[in-house]
Amino acid sequence: MRFMMQVRADKNSEAGVLPSKELVAAMAKFNEAMAKAGVMLAGDGLQPSSKGARVTFSGAKRTVSEGPFPEAKELIAGYWMIQVKSKQEAIEWAKRVPFADGEVVELRQVFETSDFPPEILPGRKHGA
Repeated sequence: MRFMMQVRADKNSEAGVLPSKELVAAMAKFNEAMAKAGVMLAGDGLQPSSKGARVTFSGAKRTVSEGPFPEAKELIAGYWMIQVKSKQEAIEWAKRVPFADGEVVELRQVFETSDFPPEILPGRKHGA
């Protein structure tokens, strides 16, 4: 099963402040451990929302809003995509992230094709 481990944005990440040399080294070591264990599928830090945009849908209308976006605590500053055998294993990896006090990593399981009933996925047969 796949999980996304999300890192929340804060005022520093939204200001484009880069992590310290020490944190970058610790993160590289953590990423290497996940890669060696065969669980890391992807992982990246994200640029501040000031460099992004949102597209809002209303019927046939599409409205584009340029960043920055309010409420940094509701934004994602980075992520890892991991493949593990259980939610507990994902939690164990998240507990190893080299973050300081007060920082949060949110885990969200990714939907798999098998999570959807066949009638809503064209071309998928029962048991596939």
